[in-house]
Amino acid sequence: MKFDFVLPSKIRYGKGVVKELDGELNKLSAKKIMVVCDKGIVKAGILEKILEHVGDGKEIVIYDEVEANPKDYNVQRGADLAARENVDVLVAVGGGSPIDAAKGISVLARQGGAIRDYARKQIGEDCIPLLTIPTTAGTGSEITFSSVITDTEENFKFTIKSPAVAAKVALVDPELTYTLPKLVTASTGIDALTHAIEGYTATCTEPIAEALGLYAVEYIAKYIVRAVKDGSDEEARDGMMMGSLLAGLSFSHSDVASVHCMAEALGSIYDKPHGLCNSIILPHIMSENLPFSLHKYARVARAMGIKEDDDEKAAKEGIELIKKISAEIGLPDFKSLGIDPEKFRLLSELSEKNGSNGSNPKSMNADDYEKLFYKMSK
Repeated sequence: MKFDFVLPSKIRYGKGVVKELDGELNKLSAKKIMVVCDKGIVKAGILEKILEHVGDGKEIVIYDEVEANPKDYNVQRGADLAARENVDVLVAVGGGSPIDAAKGISVLARQGGAIRDYARKQIGEDCIPLLTIPTTAGTGSEITFSSVITDTEENFKFTIKSPAVAAKVALVDPELTYTLPKLVTASTGIDALTHAIEGYTATCTEPIAEALGLYAVEYIAKYIVRAVKDGSDEEARDGMMMGSLLAGLSFSHSDVASVHCMAEALGSIYDKPHGLCNSIILPHIMSENLPFSLHKYARVARAMGIKEDDDEKAAKEGIELIKKISAEIGLPDFKSLGIDPEKFRLLSELSEKNGSNGSNPKSMNADDYEKLFYKMSK
């Protein structure tokens, strides 16, 4: 096996580490920063608390127009603002949407063009330096070097990927997740579990990514129920944030697979929350993949605490445990999304078109996806 393992970001982890923001900005010689976030971060008072840790003498521009499933025009408007204001550092605060948008902004503000162009061409090194501060334990986007954006003309999610868009520094502070609502904690938590499992089982994975993904499964399975039931449980919040971080490192050096293909299709057409879609789809895809990734799914189950020597029994018990956990933490089923069956074919074609489709353990085409959409809707 031959592979590269690139980790462009410095990770600073721990309770209260966000207080080190100004010191990291100084190391980047920041004079004018642009904070990229969404309205929810502002409304929750999180942005105000974070800005307390920006020292005097720095100008601050706020761009808080990022939407869920970030759109191409969110990136374009942010890039136009960053270029117009001549900002020298971006600070992305929030879940995966603001962070992914900020990666796109860092490219466009310096290199121009349209963000969709960079799904097809190489990204140059000249990007605005980025510092990330995650506020959910789910996406791992703070340390990945990819960004998923919605093309609003074609209603299709595409990915740009390059170490050049990675954060220079990720301040990963579990304290910022203490006030997350239960449903957000639940859906982003299973999103992280999806990243861990797909990063571990993707056909293009490698040993370091496998190790990170499997260890992430252990953290998430141990702490997710506690974190949802009691958001003030500091040990559980810390465990979930570490699990999310490890899962992000795993899939960024491997890939995601069919769970994400389907979830991103739903996000493209219906603008459904990405983490919620992943959480609903995960056990269904695992059941499809079972004969093609039996040993790995058995190891996932054992990382979740299942004591079973027989691989097939262990793998099946692991899938059932994920269903049980999802129900216990209040996640809905596929029917609750209200998806029109007449859209199943379109969603299936988008799933097959997704760039991560080939990384799934089982080869999936549009017909396979369509059958699964119908199966989930019953």
